[in-house]
Amino acid sequence: MQSPANDARRAFLIIGIIFVAFNLRPAITSVGPLIPFIRNDLGISNGVAGFITTLPLLSFAALSPLAPKIGKRISNERTIFLGLILLAVGIGIRSIGLIETLLLGTFLIGLGVAICNVLLPSIVKERYPTKVGVVTSVYSTSMGIFAASASGVSVPLAQTFGLGWQTSLAIWAALAFIALLLWSPQLGKQNKIGQIRQTVQKRQSLLRSTLAWQVTLFMGLQSFLFYCTIAWLPDILHSQGITVAAAGWLLAIMQFAGLPSTFITPMLADKLSNQKGIVVTVSFLYIIGLVGLFISSNLMFAVLSVIFIGFAQGSSISLSLAFLSLRAADASEAASLSGMAQSFGYLLAAVGPIFIGFLFDKTLSWTASMMTLVIVAVAMCGAGIGAGRNEFVSVPSKGESS
Repeated sequence: MQSPANDARRAFLIIGIIFVAFNLRPAITSVGPLIPFIRNDLGISNGVAGFITTLPLLSFAALSPLAPKIGKRISNERTIFLGLILLAVGIGIRSIGLIETLLLGTFLIGLGVAICNVLLPSIVKERYPTKVGVVTSVYSTSMGIFAASASGVSVPLAQTFGLGWQTSLAIWAALAFIALLLWSPQLGKQNKIGQIRQTVQKRQSLLRSTLAWQVTLFMGLQSFLFYCTIAWLPDILHSQGITVAAAGWLLAIMQFAGLPSTFITPMLADKLSNQKGIVVTVSFLYIIGLVGLFISSNLMFAVLSVIFIGFAQGSSISLSLAFLSLRAADASEAASLSGMAQSFGYLLAAVGPIFIGFLFDKTLSWTASMMTLVIVAVAMCGAGIGAGRNEFVSVPSKGESS
C-alpha cells in the first residue's frame, strides 16, 4: 500500500504533466487567426506572415534531437522546466509588437515546446510504465483541448474585448507560469547512471532500426496531414462554395471532433498486442474524409467529412505519441526515439503546407493537393502497420542489421 506522501507526489506529477500539456499548442494555434491583424499592424508581407506560422515547426525539428541529450545531463524534469521558461519568455518577447521581437519570440516558443514535446513520453514511460496508454490519453487530450480553444478565442480577445493582438497572444504566458509552479516539485528528480549508459548504446542503434524509422515516418506523415488541413481546410471549403464564416466553424468542428479519439486511442493501443488494426481504421477514415470533402459541396456532407478527418487526426496524433513509449524498452530509449521521430516529423510538417500551397499556385485547382493528401494518408497507413508491431526499436527484427 502506498503512503500518503507517495500518493501526493504522484498526484503532483500527473497534474504537472497535464499543465505542461496545456502549454504545448496554444502559443502556436493562437497565431493563425490573428495573422491579418499582425500583418496589417506591422506591415509585413504574406511571405513573412507565413514564416511566422512555420518557424515554430522548424524550431521543433532543430531541437528535438538535442532535447534527450540535455535531459540526460540535467534530468528530464529539469529540462522540461527549462522548456517552460523558454516558452514563457518567448511569449512575452513576441508580444512586444516589433517584427524582430515577433520572430525572436516565436523561435523561443518553438524551442520551449520542442523540449516538452520530446521529453514527456520519456517521463511517462519511466514513471508510469504500466499505464502508458492512460497517461498518454490524458496529456494528449489536454493538449488537444487547449489547441482548439486557443484558435477559437484569439480573435474575440483581440477584437471583441479590444485587447489587440499583442495582449491576445501574451495571455498564454500566464498558463506557462502556472505550469512552472506546478512542475517545480519535480526538480529534485535525478537521472539514473545506469540508464544514461544504456541511452548512449541505444541511441546509436536507432538510425539502423527499421522499426524506429517506421515510427518516425508515421509521426511525420500524420504531422504533414494535420498541419496541411489546419492551414488549407478553410480555403478548400471556400472553393467548394462554402462561406468563409462556415469554413471557420468547420475547422473548429474538425479539431473538437478529434478529442474523443485522442483520449480513447492510446488506452486501446496499450491493451492490444499490436496496433495495426487501429492504424488501418484511422487511415481509412482519413481517406474517406478527404475524398468526401473534395467530391461534394453540400454543407452537411462537408460536416461529416471534417468529422471523419478530425476523428482520424485525433487518433493518429495520440497514437504517434503512444508509439514513442510503446516501442521503447525504457525511458531513455523513449526519449531517444521521441527526439528522432519528432525532429523528422516536424520537418515534414513545416514542408507540408508550403508544398500544398505550391501545388495550388501551379495548377489553380485543389485536385492535385487533395490527391497528394490521400497518397500521404496511404503512406501513413503503410508506415503505421510497421510501427504497430509488438517489438522494441532496440531489438532488431530477423534480417535487420543490429
